[in-house]
Amino acid sequence: MAEKSKILIIGGTGYIGKFVVEASAKAEHPTFALIRESTVSDLEKAKLIENFKNHGVTLVFGDIYDHGSLVKAIKGVDVVISTVGHGQLADQTKIIAAIKEAGNVKTLLVNWLVTSQVEPAKSAFATKARIRRAVEAEGIPYTYVSTNCFAAYFLPSLGQAGATSPPRDKVVSLGDGNPKAIFVNEEDIGTFTIKAVDDPRTLNKILYLRPPANIYSFNDVVSLWEKKIGKTLERIYVPEEQLLKNIQESPIPLNMAIGHSVFVKGDHTNFEIKPSFGVEASQLYPDVKYTTVEEYLDQFI
Repeated sequence: MAEKSKILIIGGTGYIGKFVVEASAKAEHPTFALIRESTVSDLEKAKLIENFKNHGVTLVFGDIYDHGSLVKAIKGVDVVISTVGHGQLADQTKIIAAIKEAGNVKTLLVNWLVTSQVEPAKSAFATKARIRRAVEAEGIPYTYVSTNCFAAYFLPSLGQAGATSPPRDKVVSLGDGNPKAIFVNEEDIGTFTIKAVDDPRTLNKILYLRPPANIYSFNDVVSLWEKKIGKTLERIYVPEEQLLKNIQESPIPLNMAIGHSVFVKGDHTNFEIKPSFGVEASQLYPDVKYTTVEEYLDQFI
């Protein structure tokens, strides 16, 4: 059996990064997590750091804003996975520069979302497009992982603002609730991402996480929830025109703008994955037993 690639995860203590770190360690890849020295003494991160150590993860002290430490960390691995958060998207140019200096390392950019024509999501996605062009201009081998909706962001509340559990009386839908969206459990995102690391079929492609059992319209999800609780909910539909107005007036408009892209325009599913640019994860890895939307909702009954 070929030796497994050594993997460095940048952003490993972040929301999605921790799932990628754990999946890498479970798959027995030599796993390295780039962290700031201050993170070790961060009480909120202490339990996570201890969990990394228990899984055999090697902590590498460094920072994407410290070029020397970044190059040194990258030189010790075969693959770099960036799971940095929204605030650091543009700064991934620093990771690209370090990879280029370190040598021929493959990079995976996780949470490669679909496009949007509504601000501020439009600018966020444009930033991701610039990073993609920069990776390709440098000739760095890559895989982009398009995760679609994080299950834990949407399913526990069915996307209801301020809610902490699925509704049992009424539910608000963006648009008419008919476009299909895709929901992926965070642990499965980690598993699929690590599966792609040493797979030549994902080289210089976008890996789309589109599990067939998790493709639902908003109306489909509500109907599934109604069936589980044995109750019909009052459905309130927000027309697109009103939603666009709400986005402009909202103090935190990004999530609403993404909601417009996903639930009104159907940008998760309104295109065909062509072999020229992409592959679909559940087709490549049928052995992965992913969590379905139906299974995920059972915990809230």
